[in-house]
Amino acid sequence: MRGPLVVKRAFSEPLLLLAAFGSILLATTTLVALTMYASSIAEAGVRRTMETASFEQTAATISAPVTAETFPAFDRSVRAQLDRAYTRPPGLTTSFRSDSYVMPGQEDNERPELLRFGSYDGIDRHARLVSGTWPRDSGDQVQAAISLSASSATGFEPGDEFTTRGRLDPRPVKVRVVGVFQLNDPSSARWADEQLLARGVDRGDFTTYGPLMVARETFIARFASNVNATWTAVPDLSALTPEQLRPMAAALGQVGERLKADGCERCTVTGHLPEMLTQLDTASLVARSTMLIPVLQLLLLAAYALMLTARLLADHRRMEVALLRSRGAGTARLAALAGGEALLVAVPCAIIAPFLGPPLLSLVNTLPWIRSSGVRLSPVADVGTFLVSFGVALASAVLLMLPALAGARRTYVEEQSARGRADGRGLIERAGADVALLVVAGLAIWQLRHYGAPVTTTAGGGLGIDPLIISGPALALLTGGMLGLRLVPRVSKLAERLTSRRPTLAPALGAWQVARRPLSYAGPALLLTMAIAIGIVSMATASTWRTSQLDQARHQAGADLRLSGPADGPELGSLGRGTAFTALPGVTAASPGFRGQTEVGGESALLIGLEAGKLGEVFHLRPDLSTQPVEDMARRLVGTHAGELVLPGRPSTLTLRAKTDAGLPLRLVLSDGLGVWRDVPLGVLKPGDNRVEVNLKALAGQSGKITYPVALRGLVAGTTESAAKLTLTGLNADGRELETPQVTMEANDSRPAVATFGTRREAPLPVVLTSDLAVSLKLGVGRVGRASIDRRVLQIKVVAVVRTMPTGTAGQPAVLADWETLQTSDLAAARLPRPATEWWLAADDTTAATRVLKSRPEWDVTPLDQGALAAQLQDDPLASGLQGALILGFLAALVFAVLGFLVNAAVAARERMAEFGILRALGVSSRQVFGMLAVEQAFVIGLSLAAGTGLAVVVGTLVVPHIVLTGQASAVTPGVLLDIPWAATLAMLALVAAVLLAVVAALARNLRRQGLVLREER
Repeated sequence: MRGPLVVKRAFSEPLLLLAAFGSILLATTTLVALTMYASSIAEAGVRRTMETASFEQTAATISAPVTAETFPAFDRSVRAQLDRAYTRPPGLTTSFRSDSYVMPGQEDNERPELLRFGSYDGIDRHARLVSGTWPRDSGDQVQAAISLSASSATGFEPGDEFTTRGRLDPRPVKVRVVGVFQLNDPSSARWADEQLLARGVDRGDFTTYGPLMVARETFIARFASNVNATWTAVPDLSALTPEQLRPMAAALGQVGERLKADGCERCTVTGHLPEMLTQLDTASLVARSTMLIPVLQLLLLAAYALMLTARLLADHRRMEVALLRSRGAGTARLAALAGGEALLVAVPCAIIAPFLGPPLLSLVNTLPWIRSSGVRLSPVADVGTFLVSFGVALASAVLLMLPALAGARRTYVEEQSARGRADGRGLIERAGADVALLVVAGLAIWQLRHYGAPVTTTAGGGLGIDPLIISGPALALLTGGMLGLRLVPRVSKLAERLTSRRPTLAPALGAWQVARRPLSYAGPALLLTMAIAIGIVSMATASTWRTSQLDQARHQAGADLRLSGPADGPELGSLGRGTAFTALPGVTAASPGFRGQTEVGGESALLIGLEAGKLGEVFHLRPDLSTQPVEDMARRLVGTHAGELVLPGRPSTLTLRAKTDAGLPLRLVLSDGLGVWRDVPLGVLKPGDNRVEVNLKALAGQSGKITYPVALRGLVAGTTESAAKLTLTGLNADGRELETPQVTMEANDSRPAVATFGTRREAPLPVVLTSDLAVSLKLGVGRVGRASIDRRVLQIKVVAVVRTMPTGTAGQPAVLADWETLQTSDLAAARLPRPATEWWLAADDTTAATRVLKSRPEWDVTPLDQGALAAQLQDDPLASGLQGALILGFLAALVFAVLGFLVNAAVAARERMAEFGILRALGVSSRQVFGMLAVEQAFVIGLSLAAGTGLAVVVGTLVVPHIVLTGQASAVTPGVLLDIPWAATLAMLALVAAVLLAVVAALARNLRRQGLVLREER
């Protein structure tokens, strides 16, 4: 009979039963979906990282000196240990390099040119034959293939035969060239340690050509005389799971020790994969831990919404329970009834939720940052999913039955007395529990701000999720909302006093009702407050994350498009690069630049030189990083510029005539129309008259063009054994004689000498410093002092201080100076000009420019596109995963709020039918009754929206900047700034208010339609 009684009892309150079912189903489905999402996004992040990892990051190399006798044993040991370390056997290649052999015909030379032989497994997969065939193991004659660049340098072609001898091995080697090949990608990281193979020629103390590639068997038989062998392992990590990261990293870290234990004492293991796997494991753990933050927020909200429904159900059945108890029903039977009723609602939710989770997650795939990343989340329900679902459902059932058990011991008389009493404060407020929880929440948030992530070191030395830290934001929202409830009685009494002075009845009655029974409205108000706060914090976190990715991209790139590479090259030369780069489509401004490490004040620092006049267009500095705007910096950075002699027209040759009384090494410093400085060696001038011709066109390489006008900046002489004096006697440009300036210089053996074309006024070098560097130098804005920069002490003037310099890392000291002023300062110290190793470009759209750069590999330039970098940062699943969890939590919170408000408003209105009837009998019109009801609910809505917004701002300010991390779980540079999208927030608040007011209006209309208000008797 108990079963049917439970069912009948449950269905006697269909509204509350439906509300409880909806709350539990929403909680279980959302939490199951979030659990699936956290697991799926971690796997997707690991998979994406592995798919996009470079060869340099994943490859492991083992090198050891081998002979023909020792190689087989070492090879077996290396392969066995690598197979043991990886989850699946990696792709393994073996390469060899021989000792040096003498070029044929140069055996008697004192410094002969050299050859090297080599072998590389599978070279045919990474190169194509230009002519001939690949070498095979043959008899006495060695078959070899040579790279195209080495063939061009040596003249060897297929069919050529020669004999060579080793410098250490005198035995003759007969060689036949059988093929010429070209590497598919000579600049690939695969060949980072194979520069001779990539270039074909190595010009150092000796000129070496090669390597001539032979078959592996041939190399071991002919050349393996204590030479170096290298094993390169390239694993397939596409199926790697987050759980396998740290064990594989540990296994790879033990490969070297195991090889030594196997007898390979001189085996050396190198590679970045263990560090990468460890970092990725940490990032995966941090990503999952941060996604627990919205999970806990939703758990608290769901628990409170369910308890609110359970309390309404218990209040509605107080008298029923008291009557059952008076008729002999014991506590156990009442508990069984409450438990059965709760399970009747919870069990179906536990079964349904795992099947609703995947469709809910499919909505996440439509989010822009998930869709653009290519990640598709398609989890399926498994045993773990059902365990989570049943766990949440059972916990919900317990919460649903607790209020019923709390009042199970009261008698009928006690219940009647309790209904007549009203208290302005709840038990939690009277006990001060909300203040105690606030202290706990404050401690958790302090730890989050201190550690920077919800992951801390465990007692065992590993990493683990700190439950206190991840619960901090949820506790802050709960306690903030609970503290806000203390305002309900005070605000309601204030509203009562204000409305009682007005002639209208409905506002006065509504305010009086709230002031009389504030606890009846505190529950819905807290639910709405928490839901609104969760919604705004979620929106703020998503917006802050997106803004932070753009800030990171702008900071790392420094400009819309930053090009780096050698300042000179065969294709564009030194003066042709700027012309080509400024002509790229979409480019609106450009500045040559120098960016590199230097020594400032005794510590390593980043030195950046850019054209000050272009800073406002090309230099991206977030406004909060400095008190001075970029335009102000640009104006103050301009210092003393060197004099110049501008060459008229567009000359292609320049002839200098000079007279010196001793041998003098001399260099000419000039610049082009884009501000690129270049020094040209003029050789060693002999005593007497000298005539030196400079080919200006050659400075633009094979296909580059010079941007005119070209200007002469100065002459720099090197040190000499004896004093030497130089006088410039003439200049000629393309046969046109120029007016010769009076230029003289004296050099000696102590230091170089410089002569400039024009006068230069001595003045401090204006610079922008990072804040930490300014502190160490004890210089502030506007101060002038001495500092050692690049091992030269000079006067500097600080024109601005920035917290962190664009393109620099967090905490990296950096100096920014005007390009022209910096070059002038170096020239005055007889230093050669700094090369333009970078170009900073401003562009409305960089797509076309990067497309052109990719099509011109001969320009030898590496572009860093801010837009592409931002897209890459936003597409990282580990970094963006929190956003999907926040959206799910945000939507669920709003549904909880609307559902809870609807149920509370409906039950409250139904319970007050008698009160409404009395008011009607006293002459209060139906419009006034509904107005009173609207005022009461509007009070709850307005107070909740205001309190939720204020609470969200406080919690967002304290929490959000510390849960936005990079995909590698490291702190963000520049620091995260809270971004609350106020337009979207206000729209959301207006929408929620409209929905809730529509609920009130629908409730009033329903009451009128059902005729539950006493009608006037005629």
